[in-house]
Amino acid sequence: MFREIDSDCYIMLDGDDTNPPEFALQMANLVLYKNVDMVIGDRLSSSYFEENKRRFHNTGNLLVRKLINFLFKSDINDIMTGYRAFSYQFVKTFPIISKGFEIETEMTIHSVFNNLHIKNVITDYRDRPEGSESKLNTYSDGAKVLKTIFRLFKNYRPLFFFNLIALLLSIIAISMFIPILAIYIRTNLVPNFPTLIVCGFIQLAAIISFFAGVILDVQVEKVRQDFEYRLKAVNFQKKVLDQLNEKTS
Repeated sequence: MFREIDSDCYIMLDGDDTNPPEFALQMANLVLYKNVDMVIGDRLSSSYFEENKRRFHNTGNLLVRKLINFLFKSDINDIMTGYRAFSYQFVKTFPIISKGFEIETEMTIHSVFNNLHIKNVITDYRDRPEGSESKLNTYSDGAKVLKTIFRLFKNYRPLFFFNLIALLLSIIAISMFIPILAIYIRTNLVPNFPTLIVCGFIQLAAIISFFAGVILDVQVEKVRQDFEYRLKAVNFQKKVLDQLNEKTS
């Protein structure tokens, strides 16, 4: 859909009548006049926890918010909201990969990672009308969202991700090696050669994981630089389109 439409501002709104549309103008004004790339309709800071009757959804929203803000050092109030406004440059540079409810997570992490301008607008929330059914499955879709978070964490922050793995493997290798070393100091013998060999392979895997993170982190920095060039190209394209529209109007 984004590929087919050129606009100065895009509004995304869930069709279940839970988000009042009157906040759309305030959100659009931030995009049009304050150069905000993505405006997030923040339900969690208003009436969400009182209106929403599905308690597991409340817990899931809080978990996702805390996890993303911790892993990506951000300050987003409502990660899973479908009420958003986007700028032209956001829409034309956002690669849509997800197909389900995890797309909001992907949008948020993409914006945070690329230092795009994000604003939160507190919006009202009302529960779904009687008779309507949600397509969201608390457990299966929640698992997909968590999987998306860790996939993007690996892709966007590989040095941190693979260093954590390297640290864990090193701790395992050292904990297995210490008893062997203690026996060797007392007896000058190594009675558990298989364990010692396993320790070596685990530590080798830790070293490989560390250098994999270093190499991938360099590639991620290159991707961020390329993204800045893409933003410039998109902005130039937007200026050309605006000039053509002025001539034809």
